[in-house]
Amino acid sequence: LARAAGVDTALKWPNDLLVTVGGEERKAGGILAERAGTDGVVIGVGINVTLKADELPVPQAGSLALAGARGTDRDPLLRAVLRALEDWYGRWRAVGGDPAACGLQETYTAGCATLGRMVRAELPGDRAVVGEAVALDGDGRLVIATEEGVQEPVGAGDIVHLRPA
Repeated sequence: LARAAGVDTALKWPNDLLVTVGGEERKAGGILAERAGTDGVVIGVGINVTLKADELPVPQAGSLALAGARGTDRDPLLRAVLRALEDWYGRWRAVGGDPAACGLQETYTAGCATLGRMVRAELPGDRAVVGEAVALDGDGRLVIATEEGVQEPVGAGDIVHLRPA
């Protein structure tokens, strides 16, 4: 998508696409996957392509156009996304679903804007974990190093990127 649109993108763990608009990180898209039956997955992808500032659903949102994309024609953008999904899915299947062996974990890690930052993970049950996002484990969980010296893997929750003090 970054190459097709001609705009820098980053990932916010676990499933958000970030772009920079006016010097700020903004969410321009996301992906959700849900198990369907015993051997299927339904994938939903949303990308804000041409939304203008007054059309954004929330102030923290962005779009490829607002990020200065050189290309906003949905046809080549969709083709690029679908080709990438097909390629990564094929690589992943070829190694029996091992994200490290197919390069997916390394590639995701390289593009993940969450790593190396202070974050707050808002977890189910009104629990929160605050610390530095230091790694992704083999199951795709975000590992947060807390001030208490604990490295806590987080598999689900809302992640808030905290601003430096």
